[in-house]
Amino acid sequence: MPARIIVVGAGIAGLAAAVALRAADHEVLVLEQRTDLSSGMGISIWPNALAALDEIGLGDAVRVAGGRVTAGAIRWRDGRWLRRPSAQRIVTALGEPLVVVRRSALTDILRGALPPGAVLTGSTATAVTIGGSSVGVTLSDGEVREADAVIGADGVNSLVATTLNGPLRSSYVGYTAWRGVAEHRLDPDLAGETFGAGVEVGHVPLGSDHTYWFATERTPEGGRSPGGEHFHLRRTLAGWADPIPELVAATAPENLIRNDLYDRTQPKHWSRGPAVIIGDAAHPMRPHLGQGGCQGLEDAAILARCVALAPDAATAFARFAAFRRRRVRALVRESATIGRIVNLRPAALGGAASRASALIPERVVTRHLASIAARSAFVLPQG
Repeated sequence: MPARIIVVGAGIAGLAAAVALRAADHEVLVLEQRTDLSSGMGISIWPNALAALDEIGLGDAVRVAGGRVTAGAIRWRDGRWLRRPSAQRIVTALGEPLVVVRRSALTDILRGALPPGAVLTGSTATAVTIGGSSVGVTLSDGEVREADAVIGADGVNSLVATTLNGPLRSSYVGYTAWRGVAEHRLDPDLAGETFGAGVEVGHVPLGSDHTYWFATERTPEGGRSPGGEHFHLRRTLAGWADPIPELVAATAPENLIRNDLYDRTQPKHWSRGPAVIIGDAAHPMRPHLGQGGCQGLEDAAILARCVALAPDAATAFARFAAFRRRRVRALVRESATIGRIVNLRPAALGGAASRASALIPERVVTRHLASIAARSAFVLPQG
């Protein structure tokens, strides 16, 4: 029976959930406090997330919109290879290439699959009231929107998550991240990561003539670089092997953002009655596995399947939480562990640990990567 469902948050997970549920004839309204959904730089869509997008009918549109990575190499800052796999490693191990798209392009694809009026921007939810078989979402102007169910896809500072769990503490992880888009064509053989002592840089093609890149470095919380972020990175990475200095130089300052990274207490409760949380609201994770948005896409497809299989929202949401918890929490832990190792102090110790990762046999690395990001890693619940 079609249900009236409110999704709080028009990020990747929220929009994808709305698309999946609308396809099953549910009446879905997405509430988003922002007025502009085009923010962000790039995002890596691994094959597990492409499989989830295929499930909701948008996989091919995303593949067309992005650049592709087929190998994924790792180097040291001086250009020495730490890991140089075969050219088709990702395709062989994971089922197809990794796709990299602009976040705004992914948002446009997801939003374009919804009917006009399905997303209300500038709508800030301030309270959620959960009943036995209905919910009420109060907006900042005092209006109350009622529905049969609510999905909290409202990010790390989720109102719905705190409604289910009480306050959830956030703590600075000790390092910050920069993300940028460079007007630079990346040699496909260099797609992957480059490490230095206490610094990590990732770089992947974004179409034929742009590159999406990120960098992390240990620095005090809330800091800003004297002379600007662009100047700081040009100076910090100046002696690194190509293409790192070129990427920074080819990035316009307006195409560079800086965000401190935080861990947040993992919520004990993902659902209660006709309320559930997904994406970063349920399982925020550090960026080192590239699975934050990908797991949000998995959430969306799996939640829609749970709704289709259950007699009511409460049953569907409880089954979703039980089904997803083990896989996602393992990824949260692993991503945090990688971040701690790369950012060990003193920096030389973190650098030594990064170099030592090259000693792990390729078959072991590939097998583990497949368990995380292969098409086969995306599994739908069965009846």
